[in-house]
Amino acid sequence: MGGTLTVAITGASGRMGGELLDAAAVHDDVGFVLAASRTPESVPSGDAPGAPDAVVRDADLGAALDEYDADVLVDFTVPDASLDYLRAAADNGVAVVVGTTGYDDEGAETLDAVADEVPFLRASNFSRGVAALRRAVREAVAALPGYDIEVTETHHNGKRDAPSGTALTILDDIDDARQNQDADRVHGRVGEQPREGDEIGVHARRAGDVTGEHEVLLAGNEEVLELTHRAGSRGIFAAGALDAAVWLAGRDAGRYDFDEVLDAGADDTDTDSR
Repeated sequence: MGGTLTVAITGASGRMGGELLDAAAVHDDVGFVLAASRTPESVPSGDAPGAPDAVVRDADLGAALDEYDADVLVDFTVPDASLDYLRAAADNGVAVVVGTTGYDDEGAETLDAVADEVPFLRASNFSRGVAALRRAVREAVAALPGYDIEVTETHHNGKRDAPSGTALTILDDIDDARQNQDADRVHGRVGEQPREGDEIGVHARRAGDVTGEHEVLLAGNEEVLELTHRAGSRGIFAAGALDAAVWLAGRDAGRYDFDEVLDAGADDTDTDSR
């Protein structure tokens, strides 16, 4: 590691935690990695690939954030645990990047409170391809008024929340593009279920070890348009989250959006190409 940023990674013994550790180990801007886990003995150590510089139990995260002077906490866990981690970050003035989904209303209020205290960036998906998909969906929906819309997402058989956070974000994008916040979302269909009005069909599939697939289908005027993104590995989400962490560090408290990270990257690329 050659960078200067100190990154804390929660859920370090989980699947996404492992991807984040691997990505941090090769990220030019990350200089120190603090890992937190309920089972720290399961986290790589020593010379193992992706081994962090320090490992603590999640119960000791708050003190460790202060001891190691963490810049950003990156969290891809589950809602209940995530809220504890985010509170610890806010108490220590540490910026947070959040990829956890499935919060209830009370959890969402906690996120708002954290964003009032520290720089806060939450995204349902940190893939650059998904960001491009969302932009394409907004344009397509606006250009094809009156077309029927169906959204389908597929994930591995261990994913807990359904529909996925990314699918919910895409549904919000569709509502915004149609300037209609009241469209019915019909989750699956069984029995006699003809389409009604401008409803949106929503379908969640859970199978095998699928990393993530999202498809938006628009049909009307004797034509069909399908926009699809397939993730090949969780590594793309980890890389995007760390890019967000680097961009977020040192900013003022408040909410930020992953699109801002992508736009900043595009500006840097344009500058380098001159």
